[in-house]
Amino acid sequence: MGRSIASLALQDGAFTIGAALEAAGHEAIGRDLGLVLGQPSDVGVKVVADARSAIAQGDVVVEFTTPDVTVAHVQLARELRKPMVIGTTGLSDAQAETVRLAAGAIPVVLSPNMSLGVNVLFELARTAAERLGPGYDVEVVESHHRQKKDAPSGTAKRLVEVLASARKQLPGAIPVHALRAGDIVGDHTVILAGPSERLELTHRAHAREAFARGALRAARFVIGKKPGLYDMSHVLASPP
Repeated sequence: MGRSIASLALQDGAFTIGAALEAAGHEAIGRDLGLVLGQPSDVGVKVVADARSAIAQGDVVVEFTTPDVTVAHVQLARELRKPMVIGTTGLSDAQAETVRLAAGAIPVVLSPNMSLGVNVLFELARTAAERLGPGYDVEVVESHHRQKKDAPSGTAKRLVEVLASARKQLPGAIPVHALRAGDIVGDHTVILAGPSERLELTHRAHAREAFARGALRAARFVIGKKPGLYDMSHVLASPP
């Protein structure tokens, strides 16, 4: 995701990459970001492992890492008063609470999926569940590549929350089926089955650029916002 976001940012005149951050010991440390991305020339930004110095360089931090790392970075961003866009999934309740507390001091866009289409899917799923009512069975099916660590996905969990809220149920009442295979980027389907008919709402991501484009739109959105916790519904409601 970091490579996809950086590549798209370099193509967009609205953005300048202030810093590129990797884990200590990573082979990219010390190399120019342009070379890491396979660009024909340097971009003048070295990949570093010092999170504090990297976060200090930018106007907004775009974060797609692991839960533990995200918690450390959001605390630094809070200290340095830098807005954040967080797409990390698999946050525990305690880790999510750390993000919420940080959002009391800085604006944070937090979403398990930055794809614009998936976030429209959340809205469609809510409407469908409300309109069809309890007479329809609801289940969620999601598929991802074999290397994805969390299952079910953060997107599937969010779908369940949306559906459960619409149906006034506990999230545990809605089954989720997770598949990990091959190089599937990300598929999510909501199935609503009732008497004599079935409605399926499906989103398929064909490439990670779908998430990267949404993350960059969120980055534009969050600049200048008041402290608070935002999601992609707020981003979608703002001018692109």
